[in-house]
Amino acid sequence: MNQLNRILFLLFIGGFLSCQPKAEDKVESFDVIVLGEGTGAVSAAIQAARSGAKTLLVNPLPWLGGMLTSAGVSATDGNHQLPAGLWGEFRGLLREHYGGEDSLFTGWVSNTMFEPSVGAKYWDELAAAEPQLKVFSNTQYKVSPRLESGWPVELILADGERLQVEGKELVDGTDLGDVAAQLGAKYDVGMEAASQSGESIAPETANDIIQDFTYAAILKDFGEGEDRTIDPPASYDPSVFQCSCQYECDKEEAHPCATMISYGKLPNGKYMINWPIVGNDYYANMVEMDDEAREEVYAKAKEHTLNFIYYIQSALGYKHLGLADDEFPTADLLPLMPYHREGRRIHGEVRLNLNHVVDPFKFELYRTGVAVGDYPIDHHHDMVPDAPGMDFPSVPSFNIPAGALIPKDVDHLLIADKAISVSNIVNGSSRLQPVILQIGQVAGLMAAMAAQQGSSPDRLDVRAVQDSLLVHGGYLMPYMDVLPDHPHFGAIQRLGATGVLKGKGIPYKWANQTRFYPDTTLQVANLLADLEGWMISDKSTATSSSTDWVNGQFLAALITNLSSDKAIDQSEFQTTISSCQGTAYDASTPLKKACIALVLDRYLDPFHTQKVDLQGKWID
Repeated sequence: MNQLNRILFLLFIGGFLSCQPKAEDKVESFDVIVLGEGTGAVSAAIQAARSGAKTLLVNPLPWLGGMLTSAGVSATDGNHQLPAGLWGEFRGLLREHYGGEDSLFTGWVSNTMFEPSVGAKYWDELAAAEPQLKVFSNTQYKVSPRLESGWPVELILADGERLQVEGKELVDGTDLGDVAAQLGAKYDVGMEAASQSGESIAPETANDIIQDFTYAAILKDFGEGEDRTIDPPASYDPSVFQCSCQYECDKEEAHPCATMISYGKLPNGKYMINWPIVGNDYYANMVEMDDEAREEVYAKAKEHTLNFIYYIQSALGYKHLGLADDEFPTADLLPLMPYHREGRRIHGEVRLNLNHVVDPFKFELYRTGVAVGDYPIDHHHDMVPDAPGMDFPSVPSFNIPAGALIPKDVDHLLIADKAISVSNIVNGSSRLQPVILQIGQVAGLMAAMAAQQGSSPDRLDVRAVQDSLLVHGGYLMPYMDVLPDHPHFGAIQRLGATGVLKGKGIPYKWANQTRFYPDTTLQVANLLADLEGWMISDKSTATSSSTDWVNGQFLAALITNLSSDKAIDQSEFQTTISSCQGTAYDASTPLKKACIALVLDRYLDPFHTQKVDLQGKWID
């Protein structure tokens, strides 16, 4: 071998050896790895850790919280009367921080409004409190195809250092579903055709139009006489925003300018600028773009927002409102990320569509509910004039089925944010912050269970998932009149998820409802009709009754007939009813619906005796 070849050979061997893992470089293993910047990412990671799983959260941004914090959309939409799981916990911290519930009702768009930096502070604290959770922020990541032992992930830290980790279960906590797409999960982008989604109001032909997104901003009141007017961007044109409020505009539906400003008023003299009416919404379909192309789009969206801010300051006279200098750790004082309303929607084990939301008890998916929401169908398409119009119906509150979080094509992967398996139409309701917090929480819980059981999420027992969710403060059914502090909350949630003792959906403006009516009485015929949806071997012996209303005597006979292998302890039975009713036991007194739920749950336990699959069908 000549000298040149020897040198080349040694260089090759040296380069080869330098790429090999060193003996002392151990790959750290985790039960669950959560990747992404989204709101659902942080709730998934916290819940996975609380469920006993060794968990890693990798976040490319410096803040946790996604759209709630990093995107500056700190006025929450919906679920004011459904404080489920980590959403209720986070809201409780905000109330304590600011001094009570009313202290968060500072603007008119939301009951819960806060400074993004305060929200980020509490997500940091919640994450830091979990000994099983390790967080890498300001960190990029690369996922490789799954090995038998788990998912290999390379972390690229801010200083360029690279670390190798591996996780049994992977959770996609990105805003746009980027991780799932990279790993081969099938998905949709844009509007499905009616023939595809089964929704009569969907467009006749599919398209790739997604909802407008927004680069929000936080303005701060610097005081009367201050002038915080920014330099106008080169593209500034005041006519673009002329009808954003009633300023030289004859549109009857326009809001007064003061109302537009107070829309997103936050505590401590700050204002969220996320105005949908001729404001700072922006359109581009960036879903399939690479990072460089996305950044170009985001730069244009930022400029659009700065144009709107200059309009507010100059044309409307709010010179004292300037970009908050104590919110985001960014050079331009704008948020760390845009507010995406829509991205990919993966093909899941099930897909929630409008029909399921409008009339849930007509179908079976409600039995598998793991998150709840009450926001109406709301789409932003003003920046795309040729987007097909749809006449959205009023809807009741709703739940999200467990199977919508599980990609159909990729094992050991869960979705924790907006990319769950819903139709384009339903995304308009499921995308909101309190719902995404719950979706993330359930994704983390399911990932932990799968890792601990050596299973995959699609093979988990739905009822076991729901049981664990209830322990952690979650909701299965969107009953707004039975809160978690109700003594029979668990029983009512479980009975609701079987279809025994159904609630009533009530579309109501921007806070839709489903009511259980716990203090009402129930006719025997209605109870028996509900029982028809529960697979019992023989209901014929329970159909004859001498009373029109469900009372203690009827319930005792019903339970005896339907569970002949167990004798009722009459003393315990009567004590249970007496305690629930708040009065001495009387066999002929009609029972409250909450007491009926308690008794059926305790003595028949339909929730556990009849399992369901991910489609909500009974398992024989």
